[in-house]
Amino acid sequence: MREAAFVKQNKDKWVTFENALSNKTKIAPDVLSDLYIEITDHLSYAKTFYAGSNTEFYLNTLASQAHQKIYKTKREPKNRIVAFWKTEFPTLFYFHQRELLIAFLVFAFFTLVGAFSAANEGDFVRSILGDGYVNMTLDNIDQGDPMAVYKKMGEFNMFLGITINNIRVALMAFAYGILLGIGTLWIMMQNGIMLGSFQYFFYEKGLLWESARTIWIHGTIEISVIIIAGCAGLVMANGMLFPGTYTRLESFKRGVKNGLKIMLSTVPFFIIAGFLEGFVTRHTEMPDWLALSIITASLALILFYYVIYPYQIHSKTNLNEQLHPV
Repeated sequence: MREAAFVKQNKDKWVTFENALSNKTKIAPDVLSDLYIEITDHLSYAKTFYAGSNTEFYLNTLASQAHQKIYKTKREPKNRIVAFWKTEFPTLFYFHQRELLIAFLVFAFFTLVGAFSAANEGDFVRSILGDGYVNMTLDNIDQGDPMAVYKKMGEFNMFLGITINNIRVALMAFAYGILLGIGTLWIMMQNGIMLGSFQYFFYEKGLLWESARTIWIHGTIEISVIIIAGCAGLVMANGMLFPGTYTRLESFKRGVKNGLKIMLSTVPFFIIAGFLEGFVTRHTEMPDWLALSIITASLALILFYYVIYPYQIHSKTNLNEQLHPV
């Protein structure tokens, strides 16, 4: 890349960073630190390709001035945990809506594949869910309690077991992103097919509504968070595949860091899903309006926090920048 093109491509970031250092504008410490990493990356690039140039001198001066100030300024706030879920994570997640959409579309597609396969292949459901589960469910149906599986274990033991299992699946969806994202998509495929065949099984028995109103009490958050974990895996994969102006190693590190933040954001939701499955889903006698209220509230919570709220935070940040331009 020619020096002029390099300067044109990155000068806005440099000016923003320089103004932050001179206190002409305020930037969150984490953002300032990320900008510093990017500036030093640009400095290394300039030293390699534009040695002795004004660009190298400028970036070197900027990085030198910034080094001490960043680590002096960046202090952990007392309410670090609250700040993470309130501002830091939603600000980050705005930039990963594409990965979230991809994970959702892959999961939704294979859910349909699972339902279609179950409808057209007699033994498909057994091959996916296992003979033991299918036979047990058929026995429960014959005994007039199709959802009895949620009542056979103690509340706390089910809560703990389900929460741990869901976290295990989510960690797999994230960790398999190291396989260039293919592993993550594989996990999305497996779980999508399982869900589709599972729901078709109850549809075939004339119990679609009974199963849906019960299962989605906990499943709304559970499935949503598995998809979000898939998003985290794709974020890590993107860091390897598309480094942009960073070195591939630095881009990978940032992908892992952002993916881990996405995973951390899901912990409360896994606990909520586990609680609902362990303590609430078992009450299959609850009225429809109550089950639908829980399902609707769960869906609204997920959509707000992972889709709507990040856009609100981003819009608010842009408005502040317009009111207080650099």
